[in-house]
Amino acid sequence: MELGLALPTAGPQTSPETIVQVAQEAERLGFAALWTFERLLRPLEKVVLYSSGEPGMVPEFYRSTYEPLETLSYVAAVTERIKLGSAVMVAPLHVPVSLARRFATLDRFSGGRVIAGLGQGWQHREFETANVSTNRRGARTEEFITAMRAAWGPDPVRHEGEFYRIAPSEVNPKPVQTHIPVLMAAFAPAAVERAGRIADGLIPVASSAEDLRGVVSAFHDAARKAGRDPEDLMVVDQAPWPTPITREPIGDGRPFLGGSPEQIAEDLMAAREIGVTQVYLAGGQGLGLDVGLQRADVDQWLGLLGEVVEAADRLGVLAP
Repeated sequence: MELGLALPTAGPQTSPETIVQVAQEAERLGFAALWTFERLLRPLEKVVLYSSGEPGMVPEFYRSTYEPLETLSYVAAVTERIKLGSAVMVAPLHVPVSLARRFATLDRFSGGRVIAGLGQGWQHREFETANVSTNRRGARTEEFITAMRAAWGPDPVRHEGEFYRIAPSEVNPKPVQTHIPVLMAAFAPAAVERAGRIADGLIPVASSAEDLRGVVSAFHDAARKAGRDPEDLMVVDQAPWPTPITREPIGDGRPFLGGSPEQIAEDLMAAREIGVTQVYLAGGQGLGLDVGLQRADVDQWLGLLGEVVEAADRLGVLAP
């Protein structure tokens, strides 16, 4: 199993300098991938939040969020081997050809390091701002992936569907990778089933090992029903936000994938046994990185990340 890291790209105090520092240190420590996410806006009213189904304020953390692909392009120039992933871009807010070209451009500048993580979205104010209907988001996202993959394929590119049309055209640049991995974020059973049918991997967010086991099992079952081998697919689990990394162990109420380096390593082993291929850790929550970046906070957090890698290595988590 591999380890990934969410870049600290949100919060009013983050900066390009901090993002570069974290990216370079993650590469030095042996992390496999860096991840960013998309947030179009933060409404100043309660909205139905994605996981709970209950109305609430979108966390203050999202007041300022760097654009994900522009950030990864910046990071590509100061790193050499680490993969660059989006977790996630909200597919229905974009045009398939445009997003395909942006991913392909990043893939060329990075030498073939892109992972395209997509989601169908959950915040209705973002859809309203983009002038896109929230109806049939799943079907729209599925066709979006088909059209985007067509744009990465040989010219002439063409697509004729219910939501998108590409007249026979030349669409360039093409990516370095023959096949950019497309992962889908999924929570609901229908979305997990869709990912098993068409995606190269799944990005779940599970609050416990039990929840994660259920989602991964459903994903693998859907893949088999579609005639696909689950061994060929990725499962990139995101540590739920906020998940702290602490020097001392956490007792009762410890969140899954949170706590001391040793506790996190044990959870990583459990995730590996469930079938997860990569876990990416949260971007510094618990050390003040989301509300008031200080150099000492960043250095402390990076030091703890190094200890997580060492603890995971001792347990054999990161073995092939």
